[in-house]
Order: sequence, then structure tokens, then C-alpha cells
Amino acid sequence: MSTTTSTTTPAVEPVPEVGIGQPIGAGIVTALVGFTSSFAVVLAGLTAMGATAGQAASGLLAICVTQAVGMLLLSPRYRMPITLAWSTPGAALLAGTGAVAGGWAAAVGAFAVAGILIVLTGFWQRLGALIAAIPVEIAQAMLAGVLLPLCLAPVKSLTVSPAVVIPVIVTWLVLQKFAARWAVLAAFAVAAIGAGIDIAVSHRSLDASAMIPRIELTVPHWSWQAMIGVAIPLYIVTMAAQNIPGTAVMSSLGYRVPWRAAMTVTGLGTVLGAAAGGHAINLAAISAALSASPSAHPDPKRRWIAATTAGVVYLLLALASGALVTLVAAAPKGALETVAGLALIATLASALTAALTPADNRTSAALTFLVAASGVTLLGIGAAFWALAAGLVARWLLRPAPQPTPEPAP
Repeated sequence: MSTTTSTTTPAVEPVPEVGIGQPIGAGIVTALVGFTSSFAVVLAGLTAMGATAGQAASGLLAICVTQAVGMLLLSPRYRMPITLAWSTPGAALLAGTGAVAGGWAAAVGAFAVAGILIVLTGFWQRLGALIAAIPVEIAQAMLAGVLLPLCLAPVKSLTVSPAVVIPVIVTWLVLQKFAARWAVLAAFAVAAIGAGIDIAVSHRSLDASAMIPRIELTVPHWSWQAMIGVAIPLYIVTMAAQNIPGTAVMSSLGYRVPWRAAMTVTGLGTVLGAAAGGHAINLAAISAALSASPSAHPDPKRRWIAATTAGVVYLLLALASGALVTLVAAAPKGALETVAGLALIATLASALTAALTPADNRTSAALTFLVAASGVTLLGIGAAFWALAAGLVARWLLRPAPQPTPEPAP
């Protein structure tokens, strides 16, 4: 009697046939969500740095174009849905820091230096390791402190322009329950309607020539205060809150981002866009999942189409930069700040959670948060740098003393 042993190969689940329309649709949604959810923050940050309306529009156009070109280079080359974005935490940092010594030209120089540091991170492992060594709770506490004044803007604006601000807040709150992804876009739409009504009632007219997209170049000025107070914090917050989480999101979805290529493209894009007013571009973090998840395409090898589509859409959105800035400039006081503040509330909540959850370093994280939220400027250097320094020193001083090694029993 003979026994025959048979082995069965597990059946591989076939990938369903899906047309190209699904990843294209996912790419369109990725770009629209990324743009509408935080462009108000970008404009607030550039304006706080001293940019004129024309320079702010130029900056918005520059980062739309540079991140679009980056996606069109990286995604088809590596056949991965590598989505780029502007640095929303970086823009919030600029809004909280305000004007620096040397004015707008010094801010432009700081943007370029931040881009150079990003490029170096891709080639110099020790620099990347140094950034990764910054405790998460300290970096997130600094970000939360920077965000707090911006997130208070909707409340403060209630006393300035209640007729516009109240409908904006109500719209955002209702959409948070039923369609959170579009809450900021709907809030901006309501703010735009309110601005239009205000313009019509006051019989003002908009400058049509300002709506034409254009680039305004600025010669960088090198100010040590801007280097320490803007360039270094901008680099740190972009790496800690965007690039490193962005690679983690992609890894969770089965993609290993080409680190050196990604840092080179985003860093050079930041340098090239700086003179036009662009502050920083980086790997997308939260919005990365929109084009890299199975909802973009069941086949992981086809999801790069979604990221490439997002790049094309960003090129089209860049054309709206002048019109958006013109509308924002004509809007009632507090309208832009309200939309920007609402857009950042979820980020503030995440940053506070990450900063204050570890009990061991809660005191140093709280100190970091308070210094960053204070907005204090010392020696011409903004609060973000001092918050990071204070948090690291406090963490070092408050670290528990090493326990003595017990002597072996005789």
C-alpha cells in the first residue's frame, strides 16, 4: 500500500480589474484636499513674514509648482505613489514667528537654507540621525505651542467680524460630523461668500490684474537671526512633522520611500522655490494615504498614477494663487485667520497628545509648549527656537538619576 502526499499551493487572490479612472479620481481628491485644507495657513505664514499680497501669491504658486514637479519626477520614476505637500507645520511656524530682522528678504534666505539642510539630510546620515534623536514629545510640544495662537484666531475674530466668522465656524463644525475631509473647503467657501457680500455692500472692486498668476522674485538676504529663528526651526518641524511621519505612513502601506531621492527633490524644490516666496515642500504625511491606500487602486503597483495625477492637478491649482490672495485681501478682517485656525485644530490636538502622553517627560514638554506659545523674541530670535532649547535642557536636567548597580552577594 502506497501513500501519496499532495501539496497544495495557496491560491493567490486575484487583483480585481479596475480602470485608470479610479487612481485618477484618487489623485484629484488628494490634490484638492491637500490644497484646500491648508492654503490659508500658507498665506497667513507668508504674510506674517512680511510678504506683500503679490509676494504671498507668488509663494503659493511656487510651492504648488515645485511639489507638482517633484511628484511628476518621483512617482513615475519609482512606480510609487510618492505624494508631496507644502509644509503646513512650517507655515504655521512662520505665522507664529512673525517678521524677522532683515524682513521678507531675510525670510527668503532662511527658506533656502532650510532646503539646503533637507538635501544634506538625504546624503549625510548623521544629520538625519540627529533630527530623529530629537525626542518626539519635545518636537510635538514646540509645534503645539506654535499652533496655539493660530487656533485661537477663530475665537478672537468673533469680536471683529461676527457676521462672517460665525457662519464659517458653524459650517466647519457641521461638516466635521458629516464630511470632515471637506470641512475646511466648505468653511473657506462660506468665508468667500461673506467676503463677496461685504465687497458688494461696501461697493468696493477687486483688482483684476492682481488675479493673474505671476512670480515675484526676491533676492535673499542672509540674517543670522533668521537662520537661527526661522531656518533651523522650519527645517526641524518639516522633518519631524512631515518627512519622517510621511515615510512611516508609506511604510505602513507597503512602500519604502527612496529617502535620498525624496530629500534631494524636496530640498532642491525648496531652494528653487525660495526666491519666489515658497517656504518648504516635503513628503506628504496625512494626505499620503489618499493616493497610496487600496482605495486609490487595488493593485499597489498602479497607485503611482494617483500621485502623478495629484501633481498635474497642483499645476492647475497654481493658476488660482493670484485670485485667492486677491479675495483674501478683500475679505473682512479675521476671515483668513479663522479658516487657517480651524484647519489646524486637528493638528494641534495630535501634537498635544503626542507631547503630553509620555508621563516621564511631561514637564519638559509642557515647558516647551509654553515657551513656543508665548511668542517671545529674544536677541531677534523667535520663540520656536527658544522653546526647543528650553525643552531639551529641561529634559536633560530632569532625567532620572541612574540607579546604582547592586553589588553581587558574597
